[in-house]
Amino acid sequence: MQPIGHLRHSPGVRAGATLALAVGSYGISFGALSVASGLSPLQTCLLSLLLFTGGSQFALIGVIAGGGTPAAGFGAASLLGIRNAVYGMQINALLRPATWPARLGLAQLTIDESTAVALGQRDRTEQRRGFLTAGIGIYLFWNATTAAGALLGEAIGDPRAWGLDGAAVAAFLALLWPRLTGAEPWSVAVVCALVTAALVPHLPQGLPIVIAALVAITVSLIMRRRRPVPPETEN
Repeated sequence: MQPIGHLRHSPGVRAGATLALAVGSYGISFGALSVASGLSPLQTCLLSLLLFTGGSQFALIGVIAGGGTPAAGFGAASLLGIRNAVYGMQINALLRPATWPARLGLAQLTIDESTAVALGQRDRTEQRRGFLTAGIGIYLFWNATTAAGALLGEAIGDPRAWGLDGAAVAAFLALLWPRLTGAEPWSVAVVCALVTAALVPHLPQGLPIVIAALVAITVSLIMRRRRPVPPETEN
């Protein structure tokens, strides 16, 4: 049996730990903005404990901060969380959890970052180490910083007094921007922006975001089906 010290040289552990520190720190901004948007510190902490997916959490408080209903916020968050189901199938095939408790635990830790670290490793051992280090590390750090941010947000009070009433939406856009790395993501983003702008004057607050998320899923599926199939190479 190898000593624990050898994990310092594990590529998966190093990648997961580095990402956990970087991503987990965003929990401070989520906690503060969530409370400033009208949620209580307890509700904010429960969101991070149970939902645990940054994009969906920021989308939810963005809708609420914009005047939308909690139902519309949860609708937008759920649609954005669909991608985690796809990640879950990848992780299930990759790590092959043997029991239902193990599957449930891995499902809770399946986010963009933990999946990316796992898929970036060369062998199954490092894939497991990377996934668990990133997943557990981000989960613990994210929830700790969420609690700290929630206390900070409660101390700040009314966000409008500080000019922060649009900060939740800005934070969500900051998470989205790095993902726009090609023609397809930009095309989907532009279409959704146009749909949202067209619907905002005519629908209740929050509902245009939900419809835009549905449009994003539909457009992405159509574009993927139209991708040319690469020709088979002959040996």
